Amino acid sequence: MPTKHVVKQYRAPAFYHVYNRASGERKLFGDSEDREYFLTLIQEHMSSCESAEKGREYPKYDVEIVSYCLMGTHFHLLLYQEMDEQAMQGYMKSVSTRYSMYYNKKYRSKGHVFQSQYRASWIYNEAYLAHITRYIHLNPQKYETYRWSSYRDYVGSGDNDWVRNDLAGEMRPEQYRQFVAEYADKNIRKVASELVGLLSNR
Repeated sequence: MPTKHVVKQYRAPAFYHVYNRASGERKLFGDSEDREYFLTLIQEHMSSCESAEKGREYPKYDVEIVSYCLMGTHFHLLLYQEMDEQAMQGYMKSVSTRYSMYYNKKYRSKGHVFQSQYRASWIYNEAYLAHITRYIHLNPQKYETYRWSSYRDYVGSGDNDWVRNDLAGEMRPEQYRQFVAEYADKNIRKVASELVGLLSNR
């Protein structure tokens, strides 16, 4: 997404498309263990979820996960914050810090794991909200069977009760399946350009 659309000030209630990638040419997620750990982190720091490790308490934030996709070099999250304008900032700082510590220890590396501070685009209308979930889910080429996204939760075959796809609209699973399929033959850059168009017509 263009840097001119990156949010500098936050609001609530509001939806945000949050994304970041690994620094340099390396992968952000080297294997399934890395992705599982990242998914654990994004759950543990939500106020609505319990910590995976009993006896360990981590900072909690009033943030909901509406959709997500973890690629090899980067991630996409669609987040919703209802009351606290600062919730997402604290949430992303906690998740990013813990993942960086885990990553550097596992791969015996030093320095920045992420390319930069995360970027966030404000989702300001329903059309953009529906389109951004589609964009997120279309990142993997074989999106229908991709394990590391919330697509299956949207089409009725997932079991992540912490994914709040109900906040993204009222499409039934089969409707959403077709909604995504309509764009499945488009290059992801083309899908992104249409998002920019929605932003420009704000």
